Amino acid sequence: MTDRIVVDYLIYGNDAREIAEAISVEQSIEFPAELAEAWIQREVVGQIDSIGEQVDGATSVTISYDHRNAGGELPQLLNVLWGNVSMLRGVRLIDVSIPDVLTKKFSGPRFGVAGLRELFDVPKRALVGTALKPMGSSSADFARMASILATAGFDTIKDDHSLANQPWSMWRERVEVVSAAVREANEKTGNRCVYAPSLNLPADQIQDAAREAKSLGAGALMVLPGISGFDIMRTIAEDDSIALPMMGHPSMLGSLVVSQNEGIAHSVVYGTLMRLAGADISIFPNFSGRFAFTKDECRSIAKAARRPLGTLAPMWISPAGGMTIERLPEMLDFYGRDTAALVGGALHRGDLAANAVQMVEVMRG
Repeated sequence: MTDRIVVDYLIYGNDAREIAEAISVEQSIEFPAELAEAWIQREVVGQIDSIGEQVDGATSVTISYDHRNAGGELPQLLNVLWGNVSMLRGVRLIDVSIPDVLTKKFSGPRFGVAGLRELFDVPKRALVGTALKPMGSSSADFARMASILATAGFDTIKDDHSLANQPWSMWRERVEVVSAAVREANEKTGNRCVYAPSLNLPADQIQDAAREAKSLGAGALMVLPGISGFDIMRTIAEDDSIALPMMGHPSMLGSLVVSQNEGIAHSVVYGTLMRLAGADISIFPNFSGRFAFTKDECRSIAKAARRPLGTLAPMWISPAGGMTIERLPEMLDFYGRDTAALVGGALHRGDLAANAVQMVEVMRG
């Protein structure tokens, strides 16, 4: 097993070697390589491991970096993977292999697949989840929704990612009343539903808000790493005084993945990076939903969430984005049972209570 960070790129155009040489330097010393000391050229500058043949205008290139370049920290690892190269046209990061010497620096998912199965007492089935919607509802309205959903047997109820500190439902008030509603429903039914408020808040408030949410009774948390930062999520996930399941939401990460010729592969963003940052559940758009993710892209996310990554626990996936109860059997067949299914707005077409019961029955069937 190599101790190097190995990154696979696709380079579009006819100057793949020239671009590869530029990347190897730009992503390491950002300094004229020939002016660096010999040991820096040998040990610190990225190494071009292979350059393939051009296929359909793209050339596969593998470049590796000494693990010490990352400094053992997530922000610098992200910088090594996609710092200045993110400003080059025609370059796409398609895969990364992170050595054990580096992954052991991270805790990864605190619960992961096995931990959440124990938490919810669900040895085999998939998880049942939804989001509180829409913005503009009052905190009392959200609490009533949560009570219905928790009573029906949902495992997770999260804030919609757009819920923050709007005047219709201020963050602290919403967390307090929704947490109370879920707790009361659990006491009546014996269910283990958890509410995950969104930590979509100013950066200087997020850590304290995570602790406050726990003190108010929240059973999980949701972070938007595309907005708040992957390392914010890691910090909260690794905080033993918080120790709650963590959901990672894809808001603002889409521009990293949607181009075919630039950006970062779906599997790396929603799989590898979410997992390194400590997400127990990674939310992403399902294929054939409101967004244009393909089956292959979604399958690659699921693979990255579950494949070996040092000693880090496998992570749940939560395909979402315009899903309906009718599509649940298809989703379970495609992704398997280590899936946290999420249906949001569609539950409100008709009677919420009846639809909630129907979804639980489908998922438990």
